[in-house]
Amino acid sequence: MTSVIDRQHLHRDGYALLRQAIPAEWLEALRATFDAGVISSDQWPVPRGADWRHSQLDLDSRVQAVCRLPALLSVVGALIGERFFLAQVEGREPLAGGGQQSLHRDRSAQRPGDTVNALAFFDDFGPENGATRLVPGSHRPAPDAPPLDCGDESRAIQLTGTAGDILVFDADLLHAASINRTGARRRSILIGYFAEPRHAAHLATAHLRNVRMDTHERFDP
Repeated sequence: MTSVIDRQHLHRDGYALLRQAIPAEWLEALRATFDAGVISSDQWPVPRGADWRHSQLDLDSRVQAVCRLPALLSVVGALIGERFFLAQVEGREPLAGGGQQSLHRDRSAQRPGDTVNALAFFDDFGPENGATRLVPGSHRPAPDAPPLDCGDESRAIQLTGTAGDILVFDADLLHAASINRTGARRRSILIGYFAEPRHAAHLATAHLRNVRMDTHERFDP
């Protein structure tokens, strides 16, 4: 479990980068699953960005095991602070010359902190192949702070890591993918966790996100 100090940093910064959280012996199979599940952007219920590979893999048992790694669930539970469920998981990879995003929030739905995302990386990542940028602490600005400018990158940091790392972050944290300058592989899965009260709304829109897996399991923080 995260320590008291870790929790303080987690809530202050809005994210944690879990180094080597995925067992190394899983990675080869996970990469193969990603590649086998790739479908074109126009085959999703809502078309996806054409400068990305998108992989449908939410029924794979190894992928589901990644989503349930104890260290990952511990951080998610610390951020959400109440019973939660695994809502969705899909594969994403920026193509060569693609992947650039502006800083944005995915946003909580019913209360601050009810939505947490995780990016589990199957390849090494850094500035050269589109690693995630984020603004620490931007998920909970002070009441008297000026509005955050999503076009202001001065406080953004860009992550660097290795295959097997998992980034966990509050959905209100400013973040963005970056351009894949070299075309090097940067396969990952994007995982969404929601607080339990969001389940009915989740079911109503799950088909638009091509969610096929069962989402009735509950986790305690």
